[in-house]
Amino acid sequence: MNVHPHTTPPPADGTPLESLPVEPLLTAEFDVDPGAVYERLRHTYGPVAPVGLMGVPVWLVLGYAEVTEVLRNEGQWRRDVRYWRARAEGRLPRDWPLLAGYEVRQTMFMDDEEHRAARRTLHSALGPFQDTRNPEGWELRAAVARYADELVGLLAAESGSVGFADLGAQYTRPLLLMITTRLFGCPVEMGDELVMDVWRMLDGGPDSGPATGRALGAFTRLAAHRRARPGDDLTSYMLLSDPQLSDEQLGRELFMNAVYLNDITGNMVLNTLLEVLRGNATVRRSLPTGQLGETVNRAALVNPPVANMCFRFAARDVQLGNVWVRAGDIVSPSAAAAHRDLLALSSSHMVGSMVSTRAHLGWGAGTHQCPSAARELAGMIVTTAVGRVLDHFTRAELTLPPDQLPWRSGPVVRGLRLLPVRYELGPRAPSAPRRTPPAAVPANQSTEHESRGLLSILRKLMFGGR
Repeated sequence: MNVHPHTTPPPADGTPLESLPVEPLLTAEFDVDPGAVYERLRHTYGPVAPVGLMGVPVWLVLGYAEVTEVLRNEGQWRRDVRYWRARAEGRLPRDWPLLAGYEVRQTMFMDDEEHRAARRTLHSALGPFQDTRNPEGWELRAAVARYADELVGLLAAESGSVGFADLGAQYTRPLLLMITTRLFGCPVEMGDELVMDVWRMLDGGPDSGPATGRALGAFTRLAAHRRARPGDDLTSYMLLSDPQLSDEQLGRELFMNAVYLNDITGNMVLNTLLEVLRGNATVRRSLPTGQLGETVNRAALVNPPVANMCFRFAARDVQLGNVWVRAGDIVSPSAAAAHRDLLALSSSHMVGSMVSTRAHLGWGAGTHQCPSAARELAGMIVTTAVGRVLDHFTRAELTLPPDQLPWRSGPVVRGLRLLPVRYELGPRAPSAPRRTPPAAVPANQSTEHESRGLLSILRKLMFGGR
């Protein structure tokens, strides 16, 4: 890669980003109501605003047209962090918490042919799980439904057919952990702490660097494990698709996919459940037949699983909106802010019927959007997870008003911390799964046994060790 030398002078009618006064984005106001912050910034600056992100100036892209331009024009807006002028010049704080994730060299932060080759490897490896005519495809779909039923059964066994539950900690998060364990071919010990390290990295906390290192180490060990013991799992199929991948390279790719599978897909499950529950306590009748996909799209429009998407870096000086962006400047395209343009259009009696919820940016856009095989897999997980709740819960209502629910409101993700409900299960709700005694599992246990072995861990996770 020829890194841009950053010698072009700033445009005469634009002040350099690093010289602008900026207000911090992550404030108490943003935690409570990020939409109000986006609106105020839009009113003050227009569709592109200079903000401070943990002490670093960033162009925050707010308008839908400008966000889609950044996402689709790969030649102008680069993903490779080496294009970032402030980083190249050593002007970033050494402990800037968001940098750890961007220093991980994986598909999401590559450009051009390097990026396309890495996507081909992933698409090829996901292919068997995408096609329901393949054993891997229909077995995975059956497993997702079975895991959801098992978790509802555990809930019924521990808390009864009528009670209270957190659909985050007691359903969605363990469900995604079980799916990841099966899909990746993980050993049992890769449990909830790994999910928490992914959260720490995304939320940019003070321990994001160590958390990123721990997660990368875990996935590198997984890569070595499956190289020695290949199976019918994504890790083994990625090695089959590209045998030249080192354990470290494969570990980085697994790390990226775990972020999307656990955190991003989990957010979409919870956001869709919230969209259902805020409208009707009678869960089974809350959706017309065949409308679940539309509800998922609406949830992604109202609360996209990634509020502010991966940084881009300007390859050349360019005008974006009403500002000049210099080569090497960092921009943060905000799906959450851009969606407000679509929501405003959809509320208009003149154009509302013409605005499709499928125009959401929940899967991204352009060459770096979520690959089609991964989108289909994530869509299957979301619709299955939400659909099983609709099947088994005859009633569920939020125990907090929607505007009082606690959110993770960091620089990337706005996801629910918990989704507390009062529920009533139907008479045909599944029973708790039978535990497999450790001695009954053979030494060369399969991925399926490993996933089922997670149930004892999940019981502690869901019910605090009771």
